Amino acid sequence: MNEVLDITVKHKVIAVTGGYGYLGQAICESLSYYGAEVIVLGRSDRKYREAFLEDISGGNIDFFQADISDPNSLRQAFGWIIEQKGRIDCLINNAFYLKGTSPDQMDDTDFAIGLEGTLASVYTCIREVLPFLSKGASIINVSSMYGMVAPDFEVYKNSPSFINPPHYGAAKAGVIQLTKYFSSFLGPKQIRVNCVSPGPFPSAVVQQYKDFVKALDEKTILGRVGQPNELAGIFVFLASNAARYITGQNFVVDGGWTVR
Repeated sequence: MNEVLDITVKHKVIAVTGGYGYLGQAICESLSYYGAEVIVLGRSDRKYREAFLEDISGGNIDFFQADISDPNSLRQAFGWIIEQKGRIDCLINNAFYLKGTSPDQMDDTDFAIGLEGTLASVYTCIREVLPFLSKGASIINVSSMYGMVAPDFEVYKNSPSFINPPHYGAAKAGVIQLTKYFSSFLGPKQIRVNCVSPGPFPSAVVQQYKDFVKALDEKTILGRVGQPNELAGIFVFLASNAARYITGQNFVVDGGWTVR
């Protein structure tokens, strides 16, 4: 009988940048629930404590202060994980930062900040983690459906404050290509690199704007926006041994938005 590969991350050490955000929290809780030792990397200890005050995952989620814009900070963080856990089996690049939203009035500085915080920071995290990764480790980058398709601006017509900015989509498209690049570069070392592109997962604050959420609902095949726990499972799978022959791929979790 062929070996059956478990979809489990039990005892794997997984670092997650931006792990206390709306989607990051669900990812971390799901990984921990399935047995991973999760380390949230972020700038705010307060936000970490608020996010995991009532941790339902089993409590195996730690925190180390790190800034994705600072290579020295990242090196310290990855070094600390090695000291505490002995290895790093997976890095999930979930954090990003940007400034500015206007498609036609954004200045060059804000555009550059968006590219730096959404794309260049992913490269920095990959570069800095490589010396620390275990044999057979993996990297999971987070892109977006807007790295694949252009926004439908009719969705934002009555909610202009939520408009998707141009540097975000451009950078997220770059994250998909960066994933392919490093999957090819790191494949001979048996390090897998994959990408997840979420669709409409509006935060709790945004969901208060019912007309906007309804417009998002109508763009999906399933007729509704996603919930964070509906995104988390793909990260568990990709970090598990069951996905050990999968690399260089972009997994779209969007309720069918990009199908048509």
